[in-house]
Amino acid sequence: MATAFEQYFESLRGRKIAVLGLGVSNRPLVRMLLEFGCHVTGCDRTPRDNLDEEVVELERMGCVLRLGQGYLDDLDADLVFRTPGMHPGNPAIAALKARGAEVTSEMEVFFEVCPCRIIGVTGSDGKTTTTTLISEMLKAAGYRVWLGGNIGTPLLPLVRQMKKTDFAVVELSSFQLMDMRRSPHVALITNLAPNHLDIHRDMEEYVEAKKNIYRFQSAGDVLVVNADNTITAPLRGPGITKAFSRAGRDTRVRLEGDTICRDGKAVLNRKDILIPGDHNVENYMAAIAAVEGLVEDAVIRSVARKFGGVEHRIELVRVKDGVRYYNDSIASSPSRTIAGLKSFPEKVILIAGGYDKHIPYDALGPEICAHVKKLFLCGATAPQIRACVENCTGEKPEMVDCGRFEAAVRAAAAAAEPGDVVLMSPASASFDEFKNFMVRGNFFKKLIMEL
Repeated sequence: MATAFEQYFESLRGRKIAVLGLGVSNRPLVRMLLEFGCHVTGCDRTPRDNLDEEVVELERMGCVLRLGQGYLDDLDADLVFRTPGMHPGNPAIAALKARGAEVTSEMEVFFEVCPCRIIGVTGSDGKTTTTTLISEMLKAAGYRVWLGGNIGTPLLPLVRQMKKTDFAVVELSSFQLMDMRRSPHVALITNLAPNHLDIHRDMEEYVEAKKNIYRFQSAGDVLVVNADNTITAPLRGPGITKAFSRAGRDTRVRLEGDTICRDGKAVLNRKDILIPGDHNVENYMAAIAAVEGLVEDAVIRSVARKFGGVEHRIELVRVKDGVRYYNDSIASSPSRTIAGLKSFPEKVILIAGGYDKHIPYDALGPEICAHVKKLFLCGATAPQIRACVENCTGEKPEMVDCGRFEAAVRAAAAAAEPGDVVLMSPASASFDEFKNFMVRGNFFKKLIMEL
């Protein structure tokens, strides 16, 4: 009997398919569509002169490329796969819909054809660490786990290897969720705060996109929410809703003193958690709620004692001349940087600033004053970060405007003395100077290793 995967792709044979965006997640999709005899048009803003070899190979396989300016003009297709970075309200997508095209995405099709249980994680902060923690706990408990989604690995090409007894643990961005019409069996929202308002029309649209992670669940499915976050606390799913609380609220999973408890039973003491920070205590609480009934407490404790964190998330890069250098490049929002600052008992030297996502910085000012002794600024958001500090009353850190990222890193390193912590936690996106936060983080690590 044909699998759901085979049935779906066989149903597309001979149809005109447009794939909008030829990034990492859509390239394997193009190959599969060609494999099943579809007429595929690959559309990308990148001009032909800048194409990499992998996209050229897709053209050799039979994909028709539409590139550069006007790449979406007068496009004709029966089915359209939207790339996560393209807003569903894009006029070209609206025009395709008006001509009768169906619009979907690689992630939505994965949800349709995946044979195993899916655990989905979204939120403004903590998504990747929490997703990874869930995966590590399940693997340690003996399950075969497929980790992917927004975390970097496209899962649709791997469906043919998956079994019903496996788990898929998927990080989901607001962009992936915006027009999703399917939800995972277990949905987890770590927290919500203003983010990506350079792409979303407003905060309401951002929150509504996140709600799609549970909106289409069934009665037996599970939603996990953060009871300490004002936006997520009132959310309820169609099935079972569980909450976690670091503030000690009466929830399924909560922190009692230094111990994470589930229904009053001790599960994990924070001293057993290798990665630093209160936000990582919350990440563990969220993961513990998500794997309830699947992973024994002893396994959770074992993972906590071994798990050293995810790259670019308060990652210790080097200790040089008594100075500790940390890479927190993932911190592309004020709330993320605040969590990073609170991970250290001492005041730090902070490197901040970057691309402007049009989100407010007011809350960052008091935290910088409380946790930073010297602030080195760069990028488009430098004036806003400086202003949020200057608007505070009381003692303020020394602030230095450095212009570009490299200058800020070198100036911070030159100012550091033995015993200091230098934290690169920008509270801003990377796109002013870098392709993404990973490239920024790797460049920071390169500069620090060259000191």
